[in-house]
Amino acid sequence: WEPLTLGQRYGELQAGVQLANRSGALNEIEYSEFVQKVQAFADAVAAVPDFPDMLDVVARARELDAFANPHDATLSVLLRANEVAWSVGYIQQCASRHGFVNAALAGRLVLPAAEEGAPPVLVLSFDAQAALAAMSDAAAMAAVRELTLSLDVAQTPESAEPFAAWQLAIRALADDMDATAVDDQGRPLTLQHFAAIHDELNKLYRALESRDMAAGTPVARRLFQ
Repeated sequence: WEPLTLGQRYGELQAGVQLANRSGALNEIEYSEFVQKVQAFADAVAAVPDFPDMLDVVARARELDAFANPHDATLSVLLRANEVAWSVGYIQQCASRHGFVNAALAGRLVLPAAEEGAPPVLVLSFDAQAALAAMSDAAAMAAVRELTLSLDVAQTPESAEPFAAWQLAIRALADDMDATAVDDQGRPLTLQHFAAIHDELNKLYRALESRDMAAGTPVARRLFQ
């Protein structure tokens, strides 16, 4: 099987529909819409489609969604200013020293993956209103006291060592910007916290591999999006 290529002739074609993603499982209405579109294409090329039974497909979708929900993980840490609030320009300057670049959305910088076109390894985000204010006459209102540094686990291969990159970025940015890394309850993170997170992360990686959905693979990126 290959993507359709100009100049080639085909006797059989495959069409697919995604069973689940972070919005939930494929339902009966969505599967019916898929069937209608494939049928219209088949009619146009004088082909006869062979559709799986809708109840079987929807049941598979729900089973996949039931697996995905408890195995979806985004690691996030807050970096809070210890003393003086940061300007947006200062955040960008510090982040760029550690490989981050501006993203399309206001208030977001990313650490790009080594693989061209792959999702970013890390996302550094802050108040979008502050980012927009910094680009206007309201620059005085653009002070920021808190950043979020996130790692979307399923999007990057384990071999790229994203957890190590996340830890390194936390320490480097905290040192550069005089910040403290805290959890969502405001408690400072310690080495013991990171060790426990790493243990749980390893379990998650193994669970994904057991379903042929290893982190960073195309199927994992599609499922967890």
